[in-house]
This record gives sequence, C-alpha cells and structure tokens, in this order.
Amino acid sequence: MKKVVVASLLAVAGMAWVASPAIAQTQVNLGSNSQSAGGVQMSPAEYNAYNSAIGQTTPQAMAPALEAYLTAYPQSAVKASVLQQLMTAYSQFDGVKALDAADRLLQVDANNLSGLTTETFFRKAQADQATDPTAKQAALDKAADYAKKGLAATKPQDMSDADFTKLKAGTYPILYSAIAIAALNKKDAATAITNYKQELAMVPAQATQTPGSVLQDVFFLAVAYLQSTPPDLANCAFYAARVAAYAPDNLKSQYEPTAKFCYKKYHGGEDGYDAVVAAAKANLNPPADFKIKPAPSPADIVANVIATTPDLSTLAISDKEFILQNGKAEDAAKVWDTIKGKSVQIPDAVVIESSPTVLKVAVSDDAVQSKTADFTFNMAAPDDTKKTPAQAAAAKKLADDIAAATAVGQKVTLTGTYASYTPSPIMITMSEGAVVLPKKTPAKAPVHHAAPHH
Repeated sequence: MKKVVVASLLAVAGMAWVASPAIAQTQVNLGSNSQSAGGVQMSPAEYNAYNSAIGQTTPQAMAPALEAYLTAYPQSAVKASVLQQLMTAYSQFDGVKALDAADRLLQVDANNLSGLTTETFFRKAQADQATDPTAKQAALDKAADYAKKGLAATKPQDMSDADFTKLKAGTYPILYSAIAIAALNKKDAATAITNYKQELAMVPAQATQTPGSVLQDVFFLAVAYLQSTPPDLANCAFYAARVAAYAPDNLKSQYEPTAKFCYKKYHGGEDGYDAVVAAAKANLNPPADFKIKPAPSPADIVANVIATTPDLSTLAISDKEFILQNGKAEDAAKVWDTIKGKSVQIPDAVVIESSPTVLKVAVSDDAVQSKTADFTFNMAAPDDTKKTPAQAAAAKKLADDIAAATAVGQKVTLTGTYASYTPSPIMITMSEGAVVLPKKTPAKAPVHHAAPHH
C-alpha cells in the first residue's frame, strides 16, 4: 500500500512570516475501498496529481500545482490539508493570495489555527499600509478579531499535544501582537500592555535583542505604559531603554528620546539614566530589585525651599507663587505673611483679560506658556475731580494709552498691593492696581549750524 504524508504549518520563525512545515502524519492510502485508521481513500489518478503537486520544490511552483489539484478534485478528502499547504506556499510570495487561501481553508475548517494566524498576519500588514485613520483602525480591528479566534481555537483531534504546543508557540506571539496594536491605536493602553506582555513571554529572548518586529513591539509596550492613565513612566523608561540599547546605531535616535523623556519625567533629571539602560539591556522585564527614584513632589520641593531660605521675602515672585500653589498650608502661610499688604511692581505681565477696572495677567513661566492668568489686578479708581479742559484732554489721552498698553496679548508693567490668593488654581489678587507706561524719550531739539563766513 502506497502512502503519502500531508505537511501542515506548525511554526512561524520569529515574527517574519517564514513557514516551517512539520509532518502531521496524515496518511493517504491507496488500493483500499475503506479508510484505514488515520488514512484516507484516494484513487491512483488523484494520488499522482496530489504527489506531483506537493513534490514541487519552490512555493511559486507548488501553489499553481495545488490549485490545479483542487480544481480537479474539489471534494478531495484531504482538501483542508491541501488548502493549508496552498496557504503556506502563497505566504512566501503573495499575501493577497495567501489570504484568499486562508479564507477557503476556514470555510472548510473554521477552527484552523494556522489559517486564523495567516488571516491575522496579512490583515495586520494591510492595516500597516493604510493611511486613512478610520480605515487603518478598521483593518487592525479585523486582524484582532481573527487573532482572538485563533487564541480560542482548540486542538484538532488528529494532532498530538506536542505538535499543538509547537503550533501555539509559533503563532500565539503573532496573535497577541495584533490584538495589542489594535488596542494601542485606539488608546486602550491596558489591553495593549496585557497582550504585548503575553507576546514577549512566548518569544525567544534573542528576538527582543535584534532589529525586527518583536523589538518594535517592545517599544510599543513602552508607549502603552506612557499612554496609561496615569502614565507608568518607570516601565515606559525601562522598555524604551531596552529598545534603544539594542536598536541599530542609525535608529537609536528614534527610541532614546522616549526613554529619556519618561525617565526625566519620573526622576526629575537624567542622573542615573545609564543604570536603567544597563538593567534594561540585561533583562527583558524589570528585575525584582529594579527601582527608579521618583522626583521630589512639589510639596517636598517647597519644604526644602522653606528650610534652606533664611529670608523668604527674598524669593522671586515665581518661587513665591509656586509655594502658594503647592506648599502645605503652614508653608504657604509663611510666604504669604512676607508679602500680604505690600506693594510691588511686576514687569512683562502678559494680558489675558482686560477691562478698565480689572486686569487678569500671566506672570509665571507656566502661566505665560499656557496663556492662563495667575494674577488679577483690581485697578485703582480713576480721579473723578473736576478738571480743566486741558486736564480732561490729558486724562483722556492717558486712558487711551493705558487701554492700548493693556490690550489682550500685550506685555505690560503693573503695580499693585498683595490682597489675597487662592491656591488651586493659583490666583493672586492685587488691589490698587496701576499701569506703568514706558517713559517716552524726549525729542532732541534740531541742531542749527551757522553759515560759514567768507
């Protein structure tokens, strides 16, 4: 009795679609009118056509031969296996046809893990090429749907536990990656983190140390931690530092800024960053003793300033404001006591809201950058005494000059007296506000030169 072995896709090397066929031990028996244990019935003509198709030495030759076999024998007892071999062959050189073969395979065997993985891989690849955000997310979600079905697929009855374990090892990382990127693209950081971690738990450590899609996914994991609510800056710094450590020199600049941003945001400076890089290079995940010292809290900074500044009245306005906003009540009170009721002149305040009676301005760097008022000046009442026509004209001109100087967006110098404040959001209220107009330089008298005497 002649026998033929039907190959099936059992593994995928790394994250590149490199089929590594293994023997499934499905026997095709000839010369029998009934199926023997583990075998299928096949006529000599079909056997020859089948053997000729799978005997091709290149995917490009095998694919059309298998298509011809399926056309001639559409009800073949080994149709599912042939479709799987066809899908594997196409996957080497034509993703569109690989997807078509996977579609046909899943119509015959909806539980086929290799078919579901092929759908996931090539649909994710198509999503990567999409430029329209809506279309891209739809394609990613489609790939993720196939991935979820793949993770739920059960072991075929005729497959050994060892072979199914091998199949899962080669396909699950692809499935987890697709679910993760679909989630990350729509800001679902928690789902992305879970799936990226599951992917990395199944891949060889070497795959996370060499350029490729796995190392790219390590970076996406860092991004997912950054996008968490609240951001997990320590894990972001660790995983991004690992990617930067193993990325080629010409690509390090794409990854290191994220690692340093997360580290500085968490730690408060770049000191100690090299230790994070060393730990990340040596470990795929943060070791048990891995810690990044967090930056001091605003309250800690305030407490240190209070303890180390003998005369709090000498602090800059921005420092006083920081303490009023972030310090403990007793620390804020100490600073407020040094300025309450005192008059001050503040230059270069940016006007946010303007009226003749109230000016709201941005004074601190943060307020200026965010275009948010942190000082309110209640302007001093105008002089209502009776004026001569000349005095009235001068008063009107002064009012016009002040209005021009305090238009929204202008920088202006103001004087006022500290009256009150609220810490959150910070707003310092000044009474007796007044505008200090720049002094005009007097015009120089023209110089007359006497005519020369002849």
